[in-house]
Amino acid sequence: MISALLRGLCDDAALFPPGNAPLPAALTAHARYRDSEFAALVGPLIFPVPRLAELADRSPGSLTVVFTAPAGPGTVAPALERAAVLDGLIVTGLEIAVPARESVVEFFATLDSIAGRTAGLEVYVEVPRDERRAAVLERLAGSPYAAKFRTGGIVAAAYPDERELAMAVRSAVAAGVPFKATAGLHHAVRNTDPTTGFEQHGFLNLLLATHLALAGADTGALEAVLANRNGAGVAAELAALSEAEEKAVRGAFRSFGTCSISDPLTELVDLNLLPAALRPVSESSAS
Repeated sequence: MISALLRGLCDDAALFPPGNAPLPAALTAHARYRDSEFAALVGPLIFPVPRLAELADRSPGSLTVVFTAPAGPGTVAPALERAAVLDGLIVTGLEIAVPARESVVEFFATLDSIAGRTAGLEVYVEVPRDERRAAVLERLAGSPYAAKFRTGGIVAAAYPDERELAMAVRSAVAAGVPFKATAGLHHAVRNTDPTTGFEQHGFLNLLLATHLALAGADTGALEAVLANRNGAGVAAELAALSEAEEKAVRGAFRSFGTCSISDPLTELVDLNLLPAALRPVSESSAS
């Protein structure tokens, strides 16, 4: 029912802006998603390390999470130790930010020093949008770590333009570095938010750009795909991919974080990339 292109595509980032779901509501909704007909679309719950005490207080039961470490790799080992004593909690991955005042050399020295603790986990390094970007991507190439690109936020400046994102995707694909995306991918296709006026990337555009990057397309071609607002056209190109091509795309672009699962699900149904049987869908009635 759900193609290889879409399986596990949507990480559940309900706890993050702009959704900011209360923890009890996020846990309840995630459990419904994992037990739904569209469960194959949904990845793990993305959970911030600074809020781990709240999770411990709630005894969440069986739960698979990916931890985010916004303060850097120094916070990872204590978080994993704390998680280890929570019954039913399974940590499958880490998303680790490069602190603002930390050099690339210092960051990777600290990250490598905890390699024994992170073995077996998918580790993503959030690539900074500053002069350190190229050096971080260079260090990721050939390493056990993947990349995480920020594609939006709560201010306009948090959104990379088409060229910046195209260059990031092309660089990662050329270097053989898998990546995920976070924030700002609120819709399937490129759009202008009617409330904020922010120019928002579409997650289907990003999937198609990844496919073209794997085929050797240049940065200009990727920019054009990222700017394409023709949802039916973008969806049709993705629907035409072979299963081998779908798997190759997802081998490169692993997933993206979304604070709403029902929004991408609904839009994928509307674009005929998921069966109509999966509607109606809503945050309150998904099952």
